[in-house]
Amino acid sequence: MHRVEHVMGFPVSLRVDDEHVGEETADAVFAWLREVDARFSPFKADSEVCRLDRGEIARGDVSTDLDEVLGLCEEYRVATGGAFDVRLPGRGLDPCAVVKGWSVQRAAELLKAAGARRFVLNAGGDVVADGGPWRVGVRHPEQADRLCTVAELTDGAIATSARYERGDHIIDGRTGRPATGLLSLSVVASSLTLADTVATAAFAMGREGVEWAASREGCEVFAVDAGRGVLRTEGFPAVSAAQARAA
Repeated sequence: MHRVEHVMGFPVSLRVDDEHVGEETADAVFAWLREVDARFSPFKADSEVCRLDRGEIARGDVSTDLDEVLGLCEEYRVATGGAFDVRLPGRGLDPCAVVKGWSVQRAAELLKAAGARRFVLNAGGDVVADGGPWRVGVRHPEQADRLCTVAELTDGAIATSARYERGDHIIDGRTGRPATGLLSLSVVASSLTLADTVATAAFAMGREGVEWAASREGCEVFAVDAGRGVLRTEGFPAVSAAQARAA
């Protein structure tokens, strides 16, 4: 089964290689992602996030899901010394940096609960997979038609934060200015919740974020800094150029 839909502002592709997993499971996955977009988007006036931001609902009265997301946002704000912050001065509440990975990981758990054992779910370039090995290319930060590395996943996730799609959109909450110390940073972890949030938080910290991300339990890192230097943890599951060509 293979399906692609546009949700939350980016393409989401699903591939499931288990014949017993039907289209109804894909329906449930995309219905969940559309629900998340409706509830948590900072761009939809009637979303729970916007209603909280306007003070129409109290922090103690939010849904269990949003409470979990906001708890993660606060955890990473503290862990990065304020570099990662979903409440920047002059801007509304925007938890998208956590919501994306968290919601897609939940979708992967729906697939597993339905009996899927070999699948790939790709949300705008951030990937959660099971039943591998799967090979996931990471786009070169300056050349759209090239890869800077290829990671191999058996089960787990990879997320990349970079400047190439949306420009300098990640803000260092400590300074209020765009984070420019890195061109891209990819994190491999056991879940997309962890990989995506760590990647974004580390990118906001700049070059020092590479070491910070590498120190997070269960995270492996591949980064390209503003000087075009490559920084990589020893355990990052990159395949060799020869292996990538053979695939």
